[in-house]
Amino acid sequence: MSERRNRKTGVLMHISSLPGRYGTGDLGESAASFARILAEAGVSAWQMLPLVPTNGAFSHSPYSSESAFAGNIMYICPEKLVRLGLIGASELERFTASGKTDFDRALRSKREVLKICHKNFRHDEAYKTKFRELSDKFWDFCAAEAYWLEDYALFSTLKELEGTAWNEWRPEYRTRDWSALGALKQDGEISQALDERRFEQFLFFSQLEELRGLCRALDITLIGDLPIYVAYDSADVWGRQDLFELDAEGNPASVAGVPPDYFSRTGQRWGNPIYKWDRMRNDGYQWWMRRFGHALKQADIVRIDHFRGFFQYWDIPASEPTAENGCWKPGPGDDMLNAMRRRYSDGEGRLPFIAEDLGILTDDVIKAMEDFGLPGMKVLQFAFGEGMPDNPYIPHNHRRNCVVYTGTHDNNTVVGWWTKDAADAERENFKKYMNLSKPDPEAAADAMIRSALSSTADLAVITTQDILRLGAEARMNTPSTTTGNWTWRLDDLSTLKDEMKRIASLNELFGRSHPKKKDEIEPECDSIN
Repeated sequence: MSERRNRKTGVLMHISSLPGRYGTGDLGESAASFARILAEAGVSAWQMLPLVPTNGAFSHSPYSSESAFAGNIMYICPEKLVRLGLIGASELERFTASGKTDFDRALRSKREVLKICHKNFRHDEAYKTKFRELSDKFWDFCAAEAYWLEDYALFSTLKELEGTAWNEWRPEYRTRDWSALGALKQDGEISQALDERRFEQFLFFSQLEELRGLCRALDITLIGDLPIYVAYDSADVWGRQDLFELDAEGNPASVAGVPPDYFSRTGQRWGNPIYKWDRMRNDGYQWWMRRFGHALKQADIVRIDHFRGFFQYWDIPASEPTAENGCWKPGPGDDMLNAMRRRYSDGEGRLPFIAEDLGILTDDVIKAMEDFGLPGMKVLQFAFGEGMPDNPYIPHNHRRNCVVYTGTHDNNTVVGWWTKDAADAERENFKKYMNLSKPDPEAAADAMIRSALSSTADLAVITTQDILRLGAEARMNTPSTTTGNWTWRLDDLSTLKDEMKRIASLNELFGRSHPKKKDEIEPECDSIN
């Protein structure tokens, strides 16, 4: 008798979209409850968006951050800080908020809460007495993460001090003159601010590790997300200016994007600085190896956004206002993938990554995914257009080693797609393929989920919005727009828990259900591991 395949179901749900009392979801009880709901339904994977800091200048997009390594302090759970004795429960009441995600309010609130916690941690040297165990773990964290933490703490502190992008700072800070920076770090207020930034990051990653511990106990795989490019105004670029295509003043010499196509006659000018791949190759891509390693501390598997950029990237002169006058240049390709394999493959040579391979791919990208066994993505909303029988996204063309999605964070919900985005021909093809005569939008969502779970793909990922049959109002992001994105959030988990019973039945039907653990391990909320 052949061994049963390890087929899995995953749910896409960002931390910010969970219920929460402080303007956004967090790493507290709602996250733990969500994980338990997944496990109860036989779901064995939870996919999140990047957990990096966000800011209002980029509409709080998790794909435009001031650090590729730091955690978003908005996701720190205040109740866990109460259990640690860092703050009193009564002090939290004035920070509560409900409704849609309010990032600006959440950031202000969490910053103030964390200031109180840090003050109590340091007051009368409490870190040597009451918080001695916590203090030991804090310093272990600082030592282990110094390779990114020190630059991030200094960068974020200087951002507040200077109030502008780093290329507009005074020259000694912009060019990282360590005689000036060293003197600055000795200033009492600056020293305290740096300590606060380190402490915040310690609390974030400690709470994330608690959640990971619970997910491991429930046999839930966490799937993270890694954008290929970093923001120009970031600790990453300021801290390693030698690794990016910058001019003598530190400004971008060229920027990333994609060329003109059917969807945009001028292409997309993303504005991220281009990597100096030749320089990175000289040390075995150490910056990237650290970045991948850090991502794998937060998740078991990591989706690499715009995977094609490792093979060819669209290089746009920074002076160009659009992407029209860029050109293709070669990336590191197999050379870097071999470095990844040496560092991160398991005993059978498999890499813990998913390649975002949507769009037009060149032969070298397709071959590399085959050679390195990297699963790609099959988004069902792209499956029902012209030439449907041969469409690579249609379920009958799926392979085992891929990840099928009903939609991603950049797609409409299935209900929204059916009512707003799908062309008449797509709806007709969908009805024929699904054997539906007159489906309503909710029936279309159910059919799409069933199609994903019945696919031969080893992993099927469904968005929470599609499970709940929500419309376009619940869409997470509309690409090339700057307002109204990332703010969808659940008020509570009760409706989702009920709807997950359908998913549990489908998981059983299509061989994706994983046995529940009888002895569920609860997270230790009053300690930091």
